[in-house]
Amino acid sequence: MQCSAIGRSGLTSFARYFIPGSMRLLVAEDDPQLRDVLVRGLQDLAYAVDATGDGAEAFTLAVVHDYDVLVLDVLLPGKDGLTLCRDLRARGLTVPILLLTSRDAVEDRIGGLDAGADDYLTKPFAFGELSARLRALLRRPVGVLPPILTVADLEIDLKRMEARRGGELLPLTAREFTFLAYLARQTGRVVPRTELVEHVWDGNHDPGANVIDVYVSRIRRKLEGNGRSVLLHIRRGVGILLSEETPGTDAG
Repeated sequence: MQCSAIGRSGLTSFARYFIPGSMRLLVAEDDPQLRDVLVRGLQDLAYAVDATGDGAEAFTLAVVHDYDVLVLDVLLPGKDGLTLCRDLRARGLTVPILLLTSRDAVEDRIGGLDAGADDYLTKPFAFGELSARLRALLRRPVGVLPPILTVADLEIDLKRMEARRGGELLPLTAREFTFLAYLARQTGRVVPRTELVEHVWDGNHDPGANVIDVYVSRIRRKLEGNGRSVLLHIRRGVGILLSEETPGTDAG
C-alpha cells in the first residue's frame, strides 16, 4: 500500500513491521497529520518518541538528547533536513538518520546521502518499506546483542517481544516489556531513573514523578510472584537494578 500520509486505519499494518526494544526516536516532520500518526504508531509499540515540525528545534533536541534514530523531513522550516544533517555530522553525532521527502530525483537522493543521512525515503511510501528501513537502522546499536537476553531463569526475547521466567510467559504490556528489556541490557548496573525515563518514555515525562515506582511494582508482581526470587531491585537515590544477586542497599 502506498501513501503520502499514514492514516489511522493503517496503523495496524504499519505497527506489525516494527520490533521495539527500548529505543528513543526523534520524528521531525512538517506535515502535522503525518507527524501525529507516526508518533501514535510508534508510541503504541512502546517506543519513546519526541516530535517537532521545526528544523531548528530538531537540531536542539538531537544535540541535547541521546536518540537511537532520527527521522527527518527534508523540507523543514527553520532549518531544512539537509542542513540539519550536515550540522549534526559536523558536531560529531553518529546517530542513524532517515530522511523523508517528496523529492524523488536522483540528485536529491544523492544530496541527502552526501549531507550525512544513512537512508532516504521518498513520499508516498509503503508501510513495509518504511519499517524495513527503520529496522535496518535500529539494528546498528542492537546488533551486538543476542536475540534473547537472560538473567537467572528470566529470558527476554527481543524479536518476539516476550519475556518468560522458568519457561512461563509473563503477561507484560508493551511498555512493561520495554522497561524490563532496557534493564536487561544493563544487567548488573544500577540504571538511573532519568536514564530510564529518557529511553522508555519521551521528553514529556517528569523523571521525578512516581511512574518508575509504579512500573517496578507492576513488573515485580508479574516477575516475582508465586514465590520466585527477587530480580528487580530499587536502590534509593540511585536507580533500578536487574540482577539475580540482591544488593545490600536494596529497598525491597
